[in-house]
Amino acid sequence: MENRMKHYVRLLSVALAAMLALSACGFKLRGTGPQPILPFKTLFVSVAETSPLGVQLRRNLDVMSNIEIVSDRKLADAALEVLNEGRDKQVLSLNSQGRVREYTLLYRVNFRVVDKEGRQLLAPTDLVIRRIQSFNENQVLAKEAEEATLFREMQSDLVQQVLRRVSAIKPVQ
Repeated sequence: MENRMKHYVRLLSVALAAMLALSACGFKLRGTGPQPILPFKTLFVSVAETSPLGVQLRRNLDVMSNIEIVSDRKLADAALEVLNEGRDKQVLSLNSQGRVREYTLLYRVNFRVVDKEGRQLLAPTDLVIRRIQSFNENQVLAKEAEEATLFREMQSDLVQQVLRRVSAIKPVQ
């Protein structure tokens, strides 16, 4: 019985040490930090409502407590305009038989922010995210699913980058 108690005490002390080490190193889960604060009270988002990027952008903006998304551009303090959005897949490397071994996945977004008078608060900005995906022709279905997952993650990263850029805008006085 005494050995069992010592074993539990050791396990508990190891677990506590691990928790302290993780908290001391600055580890935190993605998305648990403070949300960026936008310099506007109302915002019009000019991207198709059916676009996956538009859906995720609006969802992230809805979470922010300091901003209201409006459906009429005239009622907004500013407009976030997505000028261009695109996904691309390029061959990165081939094996000795000339078959694809790796792809480069690209997700591009070009956007700008204008105020209600039409003045540019943020000039057209290009954001590009690249990911490398290995390919195996024996696992085509798995690689297609992996590609879809990578594009979803890239989209999330782009949305966060767009929000950080917009939150850095200093409003014109």
